Amino acid sequence: MDLHKKNPKPKSFVHINHEGEYLESPHDLMLDRGYGTLMHWQGPEYEHYPREKIWYAVAVVILAVIIIYALVKDSPIMAITFLLIGIVGYIQLERFPRVLDFRVTTDGVMAGNELYEFENIKSFWIFYEPPHTKILSLHTDAMLTPFIHIPVHQIDPVKLREILLEYIPEVKQSPTLTDTVARLLRI
Repeated sequence: MDLHKKNPKPKSFVHINHEGEYLESPHDLMLDRGYGTLMHWQGPEYEHYPREKIWYAVAVVILAVIIIYALVKDSPIMAITFLLIGIVGYIQLERFPRVLDFRVTTDGVMAGNELYEFENIKSFWIFYEPPHTKILSLHTDAMLTPFIHIPVHQIDPVKLREILLEYIPEVKQSPTLTDTVARLLRI
């Protein structure tokens, strides 16, 4: 959805803070005037998808085939590696996301306790395709993870865009192959 053309009506949990008032948070956090919070929202750190038993059955079959192949090829390290990948993957997929505070401040974008400073952000793009895709993507200077994805949930993406344009440029991004595969597999 092109945010330049359409202004969706949000069911918002957004607080615009220009006066240093109290913002609702799990910790009754008070943001003072010097902190410079421009927008605040809360939500899970990522989308949690419920998975059916068939999803797990297919994953187990694929892992079993890979492990059997590794054992047939006399590669026990590969077999152990994929067994551990399966165990860690299961634990990670069953973990529920934490509820985080997200903020746009005069210094940068905060996700929980992590601050992504504007001086280290090259550009941003908002992927907004309701009801599922609502993500702020920050293109940073980081070598290992140049793209930071922050869920925007029910906030007004047009207002978020207006605030961010005051600090960093907007550059259209396309979903990466990893993003597309993760969304299709619901991981």
